[in-house]
Order: sequence, then structure tokens, then C-alpha cells
Amino acid sequence: MTDIVLVEDNEMNREMLSRRLARRGFSVRIAVDGGSGLRMVEEALPDLILMDMTLPDIDGLEVTRKLKADERTRGVPILVLTARAMPEDRERAFAAGADDYDVKPVDIDRLLEKMRALLARRAS
Repeated sequence: MTDIVLVEDNEMNREMLSRRLARRGFSVRIAVDGGSGLRMVEEALPDLILMDMTLPDIDGLEVTRKLKADERTRGVPILVLTARAMPEDRERAFAAGADDYDVKPVDIDRLLEKMRALLARRAS
């Protein structure tokens, strides 16, 4: 089973996305802010991270930078999710080290396609 850490502060987004992913066979761990997301990834070393860009305490881009700077977590793909759909937000996500980027509201089929591509790239 593919292990995912979902770092999302919005309860409705967390519940909707985690249920949809669990129904498709993913094991989903949930963190509600940047600090707990960082600790959870460091402890669990998941197969993939879904990272909200705007989080309380430590924002998702800073968490992404920290994870990509750490030798242990550097190889875990990070897909940044955000309601911010401006080109500069996408650029900021990739500059922070994100492996991919998607906008909210989440289109589950598009998200799954991006997740599968990241997981396949990691496996090869």
C-alpha cells in the first residue's frame, strides 16, 4: 500500500481528499500544520507528500525547503496543493523544491495522474 502524508489545515479539504485517496487504496496520514507535517514525514518517510502551500506556523513552501534539504527526506516526492493559481505561485512552489503542483479545488483524476507519475518516477 502506498503511504501518503497529507499536510492540510482546512478540515473540509482534509476529510474530502483523505477519504477519496483511501477509497483508491492509499494509506493516508494527516498533519494539520507545517510543524506536525515536517515531524510526520521525518518519522514515517512516506512514498509521497501532498503539501498545502498556506499553513499555520510553518508554511508549506518552508516545509518543502526543509524536507528537500534533508538527506533522509530529499527523495520523497512533494506535490504542492494550493488555491493560489497564479503563475508566480507555481514558480515559488518549484523554487522551494516541489516535484509537482496542483490547484484547488482538487480534480481527483488529475491529482491521481500526477501522483502516479511521481511515484513511478521515484520507483525507477
